[in-house]
Amino acid sequence: MEIAPEIPITSTETSKNSIGKPAFSDGEGIHILVIRLSAMGDVAMTVPVISALLKQYPNVKVTVLTRAFFSPLFSEVKNVTVYEADVKSKHKGIFGLWKLYKELKCLNTDMVADLHNVLRSNILRQYFRLGSIPFVQMDKGRAEKKALTSLSHKVFEPLKTTHQRYADVFGKLGMPIDLENASPLPKRAIAPSTMELVKGKERKWLGIAPFAAFDGKMYPLDLMEKVVHILNETGGYKILLFGGGEREKIILDKWDSIYENSINLVGKLTFKEELALISQLNLMLAMDSGNAHLAALFGVPTLTLWGVTHPYAGFYPFKQDPQNALLADREQFPLIPTSVYGNKYPPGYENVMRTIVPEDVLSKIEEIINGQLSR
Repeated sequence: MEIAPEIPITSTETSKNSIGKPAFSDGEGIHILVIRLSAMGDVAMTVPVISALLKQYPNVKVTVLTRAFFSPLFSEVKNVTVYEADVKSKHKGIFGLWKLYKELKCLNTDMVADLHNVLRSNILRQYFRLGSIPFVQMDKGRAEKKALTSLSHKVFEPLKTTHQRYADVFGKLGMPIDLENASPLPKRAIAPSTMELVKGKERKWLGIAPFAAFDGKMYPLDLMEKVVHILNETGGYKILLFGGGEREKIILDKWDSIYENSINLVGKLTFKEELALISQLNLMLAMDSGNAHLAALFGVPTLTLWGVTHPYAGFYPFKQDPQNALLADREQFPLIPTSVYGNKYPPGYENVMRTIVPEDVLSKIEEIINGQLSR
């Protein structure tokens, strides 16, 4: 098990923008279309950047083009409107994207910040060129990430964070952002029905999100259950289990039935209600996954476990303490990181996360909680 090395969170990049306009003092009258269609963690990472933008340029208006499901992420960010992209139906394919462009054109946006840079947004870029609307895309750093994850010619060094890559897009549009002074979102009020479900706050609320999109970045479930078992035995925590989908529900239902201080939340809350609950956690334990980014939005201390991915790729939760990351042992598995998303790893790397023992996870949880109590 390794502790994450120091990770640069921001940069001071405020270079001259690429569209030939001066920086705006307050963005008076500027309407920006922001494109970020998926996935949940990546969309969540746009929130602190957009919040910082609007704090620095209070008269800017932002429309975020994304899935309707993600709307609650932006619901309490002033001057932000969400426009639904229905890429599986109405806006599917080239003709669907043309229809989407015509809808977006009616919004009278002044410029476009593409924080996704995929085929769909590249097609939209061609359409927006017809109207001569400035359109800046994020640099994903694909070559750097390829070098970082290479199995034969690895360049193991920290890359620019995704948050800073997002911020750089706005800088190129004439509005550089200082992420150093970005603030977490305020905690949200919990619905009475949610309070009834979790049964009060006489104990510390510990969120656990044990799943990830790919096995390469998911802590073995037998080890995670051991963590839950020991936490349950202490009696000091209300263990709130997060996940999604039928398979995950079945697993967490089992834990819910065995461990009296745990509650499986799958299918019991709307995304809006889930966000409010996450905002009130004392700590979130998660993988390199979306739930870590959701907790970080609200400044909730977030303990992350890393397998074949690594914080150096730039996806560390926003403004979280670098010491709150437990990494698989690179002395035993020197090819880590083997991929950016956790979907690729060579033979023999299936069990890299077993080098993070449950005792280390429990010790780190105790350290973080005790640190809160000492403040």
